[in-house]
Amino acid sequence: MTIELDSEQPGLQEQTASILHELALAGQLGPGQIVVIGTSTSEVAGARIGTSGAIEVAQQLLAGIREVQEEFGFDTVFQCCEHLNRALVMERSVLTRLGLTEVGAVPVPKAGGSMASAAYRSLTDPCLAEHVQAHAGLDIGETMIGMHLRHVAVPYRTALRYVGDARVTTALTRPKLIGGERAVYRMEEQQPDSTFCD
Repeated sequence: MTIELDSEQPGLQEQTASILHELALAGQLGPGQIVVIGTSTSEVAGARIGTSGAIEVAQQLLAGIREVQEEFGFDTVFQCCEHLNRALVMERSVLTRLGLTEVGAVPVPKAGGSMASAAYRSLTDPCLAEHVQAHAGLDIGETMIGMHLRHVAVPYRTALRYVGDARVTTALTRPKLIGGERAVYRMEEQQPDSTFCD
């Protein structure tokens, strides 16, 4: 299925690449970092999530994702649908590097989703993991990727908010801030207070 767009609008690949490129710049994403991708191709096509998945749509989105991934060097993991408990498709090298536990399944459009299925078949040595703590996330169609983001997730609003007919939500993450009223979170040349805690 190829989605027909207004000739004035960019295609699905271009929309996806534009959004992910903006996120990568904002989050200074690069090698060693993980971006979790959740996608409802049904929502992209203007249908309700889980009702009209399409591999052809997934492949267009995947092409846009790969374009940006190659430019910035981060790793991507792809969230499966609820029928595979939102497990994540990734290269085995990523699973090994992160010390994750592999789970067994091969995603297909009806159990895993079209995007996870297309991503699995595009990888060199694909596998699934149950959990990950990603540095950033791209959610196309409100698929609930929050469970796979590091604490603390920070919503990021991109200029483009839709891919096809699907609403897009993106997030970056930051380390937890610890301490109380005396804690300092940015290095300063000279500390303003000479009160010490030792």
